[in-house]
Amino acid sequence: MDDAKSAPEDRATSGPFDAAEVPSMRPYVDLGGIKVAPREGLQLRLEVDERANRVIAVSLEYAESLLQVQAFAAPKTTGLWGPVRAELTQQMTAQGGTVAEEPGVLGPELLVETPAPGDQGGTRVARFIAVDGPRWMLRGVIMGKAARDAEARDRVIELFRELVVVRGEQPMPPSELLQLKVPAGVQGQRQAPPAGTLQV
Repeated sequence: MDDAKSAPEDRATSGPFDAAEVPSMRPYVDLGGIKVAPREGLQLRLEVDERANRVIAVSLEYAESLLQVQAFAAPKTTGLWGPVRAELTQQMTAQGGTVAEEPGVLGPELLVETPAPGDQGGTRVARFIAVDGPRWMLRGVIMGKAARDAEARDRVIELFRELVVVRGEQPMPPSELLQLKVPAGVQGQRQAPPAGTLQV
């Protein structure tokens, strides 16, 4: 099992960033474990687990694509992306999907095709990317145009690299999801969107 850290060489200067690496003046949308740099044309949604009443992922709609991100606690010296890739490959193959590992600008990516739900036939395509940072792993799932189109993917990767992970100092077991929160000022929208998502 490959547990070496997987990250581009310029991660500390080009992102995705650790909270200690970014100037405090820069404006970000603060979602707790992840901070998002606002930009033109970006729509942000929070994925909510209704039963546990907690935010479990951030979805960013941009460039006709969807990027869903989650940050996890990780050991200081080893990476999570190697073992997680192996796990995802096994999981997706068991569900009847096909998985191809491809080299990407951030490191190894998984291109996953799964049968579309229902009777329509066809397949759904998703591309899994991740970066191991200091004591965290940031994982993204790219869907829509950027899953296949290289130019759209470059724009989405750029967005991914602007994200900031706030790991915090508290001890956490590896692979535990970093806590996400609704940003201040949008609590009142809680009931409006369809179950499971929260527009920000």
